[in-house]
Amino acid sequence: MNTLKAIQERRSIKHFDPSHTMSASEIQTLMEHALLSPTSFNMQNWRFVLVTDSEKKAQIKEAAWGQSQISDASLTIVLCADLKAHEQAERYWSNAPKETQEMIVPMIHKFYHDKPQLQNDEALRSIGIAGQTIMLAAKSMGYDSCPMIGFDPQKVADIIQLPDNHIIGMIIPVGKALKEANPRSGPLPMNEVCFKEQF
Repeated sequence: MNTLKAIQERRSIKHFDPSHTMSASEIQTLMEHALLSPTSFNMQNWRFVLVTDSEKKAQIKEAAWGQSQISDASLTIVLCADLKAHEQAERYWSNAPKETQEMIVPMIHKFYHDKPQLQNDEALRSIGIAGQTIMLAAKSMGYDSCPMIGFDPQKVADIIQLPDNHIIGMIIPVGKALKEANPRSGPLPMNEVCFKEQF
């Protein structure tokens, strides 16, 4: 499936086939593509908790007010990010030429140091980009998905043992659709959301 078709056909699915299991190689392929998502300064600040255990999914479902897509999907991905990823900048540029490292690494430290709002914003940007990559990759592999923010983040953090200085951005269940999404309600007119040069 080409990219444009995947974008057109991707829908937020609420009902998944609970009997379907994704293979380990399928999950590996999906996440290999997720890791190609861009991040600022190549920080790769996203972290992904891949949940397939039925008991763990049931716990997350309870924290998501009983939404069945959490437990029925083959794979439930909790998309998180490390707010302090910039403090390990050397890791992301270790294979770059020395002169590049000497230029970029101090720049990363300076750009994010002592700026909690920027750190949080960057984390959510990275999660959002990776989330879309996951959903489009899943669709191209014949799977459906559903981006979710309808859950108690603290309860989910406790369930997955989220480390300090990390946040959860969203949850994406991935699996085989049992029921199609409702018809699209229709986008806003393009001239209400797209402007040339300025508002």
